[in-house]
Amino acid sequence: MSELVVTPRIKIPLREFDFIYSRSSGPGGQNVNKVASRVQLVWDFEKSTSLPGAVKGRFRARFGSRLTKDGRLILASSRYRDQGRNLADCLERLRAMLLEVARPPKIRKKTRPTKGSVERRLREKKAQSEKKKRRKLEE
Repeated sequence: MSELVVTPRIKIPLREFDFIYSRSSGPGGQNVNKVASRVQLVWDFEKSTSLPGAVKGRFRARFGSRLTKDGRLILASSRYRDQGRNLADCLERLRAMLLEVARPPKIRKKTRPTKGSVERRLREKKAQSEKKKRRKLEE
């Protein structure tokens, strides 16, 4: 695998990512002290040329708090006991984040109630009002 495929149009070459491996906390028994199974994905988002401008803007708006001051995204995974699965987990999480912003949001069109629905609503309000007036007269 030489690139992260998000959509047919959005593909990010793996050379844009830096991977840092370290010892993981959590389960693993004695192995946890010997094997560097934790994976940290570092992506220089601001310098990336793989994303269209619109997608980049939506990503920054949605996940701006996840970016460092110099525009890097850092994702870490130590969910699994082996390095390969943690690496795949980091890439899949990044792919999910990018998929979330890949499509532009649907623009809401203002709508108005139909003439018939307005008339029905007013008729029902009038009927309810009449019903309550009749109750007052019965008392």
